[in-house]
Amino acid sequence: MALLLNFVIGFLAALIGVIPPGLLNMYAAKISMKEGRKRGIMFSIGVCVTVMLQTYIALIFARFLDMHPEYVDMLQKVGLGIFICLTVYFFFIAKDTRRQMPEGMGRSKTNRFFSGMLLALLNLLPLPYWLYVSITFSGFGWFSFNQLELLAAVLASGLGTFTMLAIYVWFFRKKDRPKRKGINMNYIIGGITAAISVITFFKIFNDF
Repeated sequence: MALLLNFVIGFLAALIGVIPPGLLNMYAAKISMKEGRKRGIMFSIGVCVTVMLQTYIALIFARFLDMHPEYVDMLQKVGLGIFICLTVYFFFIAKDTRRQMPEGMGRSKTNRFFSGMLLALLNLLPLPYWLYVSITFSGFGWFSFNQLELLAAVLASGLGTFTMLAIYVWFFRKKDRPKRKGINMNYIIGGITAAISVITFFKIFNDF
């Protein structure tokens, strides 16, 4: 039962995390539109490999914290700093997600696989995201940090990410250029991280 719960939570959390249009899923869509589904799928697989690695690292850290709750307060302070930095990054530093995909990128399937891995490495949000998800559900007794269950969640995170990226690849198959979006998704993500920063700050303040 614990194995199934970990898999379901891992799959749904990954699926939900990739729903908002962002750099990775829109790149997958543009690659599919310009070069075909196969290269879009290869890009998506590369992304999923990196996501599974990031998930595993986050869950190992979460397991340590679950065994040492005295570090949770310190983590909240560190997390506040991380989310403030992310807010600044997405509002003022990150490139506009509405920009066109560079034309000079390699077009082979192998290049698309590795470009997916590398671009996913630039996205650090899965680390605090999975840390938060796992510890939260563990508190309800719905998530296990045993090795087998942990690996099930890691596998599910890759499958959930791939499923949503594949939907983007399939949906944006038409060859005509899509309309440019009027919203920079970095502002939305920055708004989310800013809200988390405020909530975390008041929680830390109330604990004093």
